[in-house]
Amino acid sequence: MDEYSQQFTELRKFLAPEIIYGPGAHLRVGQYAVNMGIHRVFVVTDEGVIKAGWTGQILQILEKMGLYYSLFSKLTPNPKDYEVMSGWEQYHSDQCNGIIVVGGGSSIDCAKGVGIIASHQGSILDYEGIDTLKTPCPPMICIPTTAGSSADVSQFAIITDSQNRRKIAIISKALVPDISLISPETTLTLDSQQTAQTGMDALCHAIEALVSNASSPVTDLFSLNAISLISNHLSKAVNNLKDIKHRDPLMLASMEAGFAFSNASLGAVHAMAHALGGYSDANHGESNALLLPHVIRFNFKSATDRYLRIGKAMDLDFVGKTQEQARDILLNHLIQLTQEYGLNMKLSNLGYTLSDIPQLARTAIKDPCLLTNPRPVSIGELEELYAEAL
Repeated sequence: MDEYSQQFTELRKFLAPEIIYGPGAHLRVGQYAVNMGIHRVFVVTDEGVIKAGWTGQILQILEKMGLYYSLFSKLTPNPKDYEVMSGWEQYHSDQCNGIIVVGGGSSIDCAKGVGIIASHQGSILDYEGIDTLKTPCPPMICIPTTAGSSADVSQFAIITDSQNRRKIAIISKALVPDISLISPETTLTLDSQQTAQTGMDALCHAIEALVSNASSPVTDLFSLNAISLISNHLSKAVNNLKDIKHRDPLMLASMEAGFAFSNASLGAVHAMAHALGGYSDANHGESNALLLPHVIRFNFKSATDRYLRIGKAMDLDFVGKTQEQARDILLNHLIQLTQEYGLNMKLSNLGYTLSDIPQLARTAIKDPCLLTNPRPVSIGELEELYAEAL
């Protein structure tokens, strides 16, 4: 039985929110809030998105619809447990009954955390793990402003445990937003570094979902198309920041990569990157970019055919090449991309030392993303991978 026949014989579950995709989709937010019965809106955003003007557009729409809103922007990248709890206190105090989030992955994850506490009480750290949520969260409308995290279509929420300097993953169908209003133009205000970081995050989502041991023919379609779109448009978008012809395909790729990883999960790159983010607040997209070649080298023999398909989706020429030569072509291409985008190539550039590695490995080994890595990973092997990336 070949790989695809085997996959079709397995029972699968697929989750995705309702989606409105295209120019001006975010401008429909007021009517959707009314249709969902949200009359006291908790709006989650961040200062950068406010400055870019996207939050103001949404608030004006809510005002015109006569809807009360409570604005929360006290959050940082890699949202912290205490930020979630502060948001919940404001949500509760202002008697809100639904959430609208305008922003990237940090804003969306924080908003999901607030929704968890609104329906479950307690501390956000109580809900780490898979399927720990037993009650539906309040209605949530997402308006993503980056083409990378895909938090607006996923069943994941990643929150930083500030005391223990680690990230927790909460994975549940209750975290799939009710609707995502995806407007490619909301990414036009990203700078070149943000564009590269979020684009590499989306690329890593698609790659890890494709090689995941929980992948399927459906998630493969989304993964491969996302990889192709990112390969064809990310460099052009980085060099032409205001060109919607490249922003649109990247936003589509981010959405498709989100469909893929939300249903197939991820792997060692994300497990290790989550540990970096919790330990030192490292940028998630940048962490993924520098770890990805090292993890591919480690995984390659366990998912060779799938990595070859990834290379072909990137239009890499493997004709007449051995598997080892094809692997090196793929790795060199990814390294060249990170150099082109000005992303740090080593963990030492981010301030890490050898003494940090044991703690990072102890944290990463507990991450649920490791469960779907195509090759089992020991704590010793994680230490070796971190050392290679140093």
